[in-house]
Amino acid sequence: MCLILFAYRMHPQYRLIVAANRDEYYGRPAAPAGFWPDLPHILAGRDLEKMGTWMGVTKGGTFAAVTNYRNPAESTAGKRSRGELVARYLRDEPSPREYADRLQEERSLYPGYNLIFGKGNELWYYSNVENRPKTLAPGVYGLSNHLLDTGWPKVTAGKAELERCLALQDEEALKSRLFRILQNNDPAPDHLLPQTGVSVEWERILSPIFIRSESYGTRSSTVLLMKADGLLFEERTFAAGSGPGETRSFRFGFRPSR
Repeated sequence: MCLILFAYRMHPQYRLIVAANRDEYYGRPAAPAGFWPDLPHILAGRDLEKMGTWMGVTKGGTFAAVTNYRNPAESTAGKRSRGELVARYLRDEPSPREYADRLQEERSLYPGYNLIFGKGNELWYYSNVENRPKTLAPGVYGLSNHLLDTGWPKVTAGKAELERCLALQDEEALKSRLFRILQNNDPAPDHLLPQTGVSVEWERILSPIFIRSESYGTRSSTVLLMKADGLLFEERTFAAGSGPGETRSFRFGFRPSR
């Protein structure tokens, strides 16, 4: 997951609105969003290489999503998959405070990452690069492959578009507008490109909200609209060199937490 735009307690109907793109190599196998056969309370896509996930929810309303922290100089040898951080939180549904403590204890076991996670009336952010767990206040946020709200062009543009969506009351209109935001493939001008240790050519490729290249790009776009008593979760998948693939939509009311 390489861009997560979210509004927390900023809409009269939805306590959490998420619009997110997962960017990955096209050759890495993944399953689309669905309830996991081995953990049926989890709704998420699944990385079939490491069996974790980039974003998901539970039937009780627990939510988590991860992005990697871009640092080409970092060695990942012997480190664990970041996708298990989301999967484990959704599997066990601990309190956010308990999970934040565990994340700090295990911060060196994973390559650089950012994790958004929460349940009930709490939403937290943690990066093992920054190593400061934070409870999030109501607001509009953006996260890519640096720290929360780092002013990369796609983060800044995405947040501004999300703020404009918050006046929409109709669910279908809101969902459609969020997906349109996620489809923006305009690259940033060179003078605004971040410098993250990759080539200028790759900075250009990675700069749009929606990424396309021969080997790497946006594999899925997801919109989450969460109320106090239930949610809508819709995912659209993409393959190399093609338009939209499958769309999967889920709607359910929450059951008591496990």
